[in-house]
Parts: sequence; structure tokens; C-alpha cells
Amino acid sequence: MVLVITGSPGVGKHTIARKMLQSNKYQLLDINKIAFDAKIVEKNQDGIEVDVFNMKKHLKPLLSKKSLVVGHLAPYVIDSKDANFVIVLRKNPYQLIDIYKERQYSEKKIKDNLGSEILGIITNDAINNFGEEKTFQIDASNSTIESIASKIKNIINKSDNGDNIDWLPLIQEKNDFKTFFEY
Repeated sequence: MVLVITGSPGVGKHTIARKMLQSNKYQLLDINKIAFDAKIVEKNQDGIEVDVFNMKKHLKPLLSKKSLVVGHLAPYVIDSKDANFVIVLRKNPYQLIDIYKERQYSEKKIKDNLGSEILGIITNDAINNFGEEKTFQIDASNSTIESIASKIKNIINKSDNGDNIDWLPLIQEKNDFKTFFEY
């Protein structure tokens, strides 16, 4: 089984992947690490950009029957037929602000990532690539690592359908669009 954990930067993908590895014998495939090691990256003014076309070709032969693939680029570098379950971790954008500032992201990168999380871009792209039947969201905002890992196991065992997440009403309620979007 190929399990994919994806989501915006800062939602806890790598932390959850490490937890999943403790109780399962997965082969970990960290998309960012593989891209760096294979030199499939370019530096630009906004940071580092992964060549997704070449990454997709490079990653495919690395997939095994028991792979755990982690990275925000998963919807763009893994073929639908190669994944069994896709977990999209989501996090309250107000919580992500502090994480991005701590990581010293530029203001542009902060807004880009927050906007993507609010609009559910990675979720949408995962559904478009893998299909609704394989894609599940989990709200990691106020959850423990253990509860998220348990929820993933329940999704795999088909006793949980994940969460339905929409951050737009939260932003609208606070009338806070200018905090997250340039317009």
C-alpha cells in the first residue's frame, strides 16, 4: 500500500510520517529530500523550486508496495494509480502564521502559503489527481500526533471518512481577508 501524506508547509506532515513509521513498516519517501539529493531543485527569488516533471519521473521507480510518501508536492509528482490513500493535513491559518514567521518565510511566501491553505489548493489538487475516493482531509489544528495517526489508521481501515474543512467562513467571520490576501 502506498500512503501519501501531504498538505501545506507547517501542518505537521513530517511529524505524522515519523509517527506512522513507528507502528508500520513503510519505506519513507520524503519528496523534498529526494529532490535535493537528486538535484532536481532550482533557487529563485522566493526560495527553492522543485522541477515537478523530473521529480515525477525520478520518484516513480522508488515507490514500493509499502511506501509512505510525504511532501506538499505529492499531488503533482505521484500518479493516481500509484497511491492507495492520500491524507491531506490541514491547519487553521491563524496557527500557521506563527509557524511561518518562526521559519522566517518572506511576507510573500507567508501569504502565498496561507492563501493556499485557506482556499484548500492542495486538497483540490489531490482530489483532482487521486480522486475523492482516495483523498481524505484531517484537521491537525488542535489534535495530538497520536490522534492524527489513529485517524489515519481508521481511514485506512475504512472506519473514518476524514474531516470536511473550509477555512473561508472563519476568515469571513473575522472580516480578515486583508491579513491573508492581497487585493
